[in-house]
Amino acid sequence: MEVPIAPTQSQNEDGQRLAGDTQGEGWCNWWTRSSFEMLRTLEKRILSYIRTPYRGRFVDVGACVGEADKIWTIALNTESPNVPLVLLHGLGAGVGLWVLNLDELARDRPVYAIDVLGFGRSSRPKFESDPLIVEKQLVKSIEDWRQEVNLKKMVLLGHSMGGFLAASYALSYPERLCHLILADPWGFPEKPKDFDSTVKIRFWVKPIIALSKMLNPLWVIRMAGPYGASLVDRFRADIVQKFSPVIDDGTLISGYIHQCNAQNPTGEAAFHAMMKDFGWAKNPMIKRIVDLKPTVPITMLYGAQSWVMRTGPIDTLKLMRSDSYVKVQLIENAGHHIYADDAPAFNKLVNEACQATEKQPNEQLKE
Repeated sequence: MEVPIAPTQSQNEDGQRLAGDTQGEGWCNWWTRSSFEMLRTLEKRILSYIRTPYRGRFVDVGACVGEADKIWTIALNTESPNVPLVLLHGLGAGVGLWVLNLDELARDRPVYAIDVLGFGRSSRPKFESDPLIVEKQLVKSIEDWRQEVNLKKMVLLGHSMGGFLAASYALSYPERLCHLILADPWGFPEKPKDFDSTVKIRFWVKPIIALSKMLNPLWVIRMAGPYGASLVDRFRADIVQKFSPVIDDGTLISGYIHQCNAQNPTGEAAFHAMMKDFGWAKNPMIKRIVDLKPTVPITMLYGAQSWVMRTGPIDTLKLMRSDSYVKVQLIENAGHHIYADDAPAFNKLVNEACQATEKQPNEQLKE
């Protein structure tokens, strides 16, 4: 259940946006039948399935990218003295998709899940088009959020695009991290020069790939207008099915994904600026993460059936950082949505990484 909290400058008593904080609602919302109110309603219904009380609020990070940016945040078990765990979602997602993980991850420690700036219920400012500047803007928003929430140290976990941002944050603010957990992270390896000539791609997929280079990756959801939710239901039924052990109404998940992505896609545009092709970044993280201070331990979790496994070797970072703690683990029955494909295994491995951080000083974390 959601625990009421005192309203801040950026929210009223229901946690809704105040008048005037529309963040780009307009013709796009009319065509797609989307609104922040519908997104809020679906999120609350999804989070009603967790047992742990949580608090939700908009954290005001000021003129971070836009004029008055706010980051939607849910927090659980904040009274625990243990190191907090912060969750960064992937492209097109939001805090609601952690529903299978929140109870277990918050059992022994504080957990904070945020809608990355430009996504979900957070503000949707217009980002720059230069990939490195965009990356810095997103990283700065995470740091400004941390300062506002007043977290001294944290374990930072990022999935997919969130993993890319978590790694970039670690490079800029290593002193704030007790552990970096990368869950099927996007944007690490370089694209092989012979990839397009050696990998067979079905003829009907090629125009879709070409369009994805020119347009934002999830443009089809908005183009479908009021049929976007049913489009998610039909073509990504696999994602909806992942949540069926807990959520019996699958339309909640498809509706939530639709509402997250049917609105002003500024975060998606930021991702598009950073990507070379959908599977690779213009500035691969593997070239830079080697410069991360060796005192920051890293756990990398991959789904054995994930498409990320085909973009490049997963143990490269471990080989490159032989003087620091890097642990690479596979979840056999999982694809890219590793947190939902086998939630019990994912939760177990994340909790183990957090516990190891608390038991030993960073410099003693060696395999």
